[in-house]
Amino acid sequence: MSERETTDAEIGRTLLHIARATLDADLADAPAPLTTAAWLQRKGACFVTLHRRGHLRGCIGSMSAHRPLAEDVVANARAAAFGDPRFPPLAARELADLSLEVSLLSDLEVVDFESEADLLKQIRPGEDGLLLEYRSHRGTFLPTVWGSLPDRQLFLNKLKAKAGLSEHFWSPEIFVRRYTTRSWSDAETDA
Repeated sequence: MSERETTDAEIGRTLLHIARATLDADLADAPAPLTTAAWLQRKGACFVTLHRRGHLRGCIGSMSAHRPLAEDVVANARAAAFGDPRFPPLAARELADLSLEVSLLSDLEVVDFESEADLLKQIRPGEDGLLLEYRSHRGTFLPTVWGSLPDRQLFLNKLKAKAGLSEHFWSPEIFVRRYTTRSWSDAETDA
């Protein structure tokens, strides 16, 4: 079955299953699940985000497609759980309270701009994920971050800070690329 023949919901369920089964297997010291669908063997880029009791617990991903999608989900689930430097490694006792989100990234698109004001005009709130680079500094925000940072200027300022720059820093050497995502979560509806 090709990705086109697979519904969006089926894709999401499959990617979430791979991510959760990977963590379950790793914490039980068991083998990771095998995936054979042809569309999972094509190169893809994703982020895996972990939340525990409504709070971020880890988020790691790939900015460009460089390995089969199934491998990318497995590697990023493991990295989010055990390698995000902001958090200690995930413990088995946390699994019951853990929700996962998998975001499948589009290709990166260069944003051409002449100034910070010009960049701000081009940013599409709620739609764009941004990758900002300046020399050795680099940071990205997924489109879901618009939910907590809905203002363009605030979004950009916090992204600069994430990249290790001052929120008010600007240079014509800043390089920005945008992307969109298709995201799926296994979180239950918050009451």
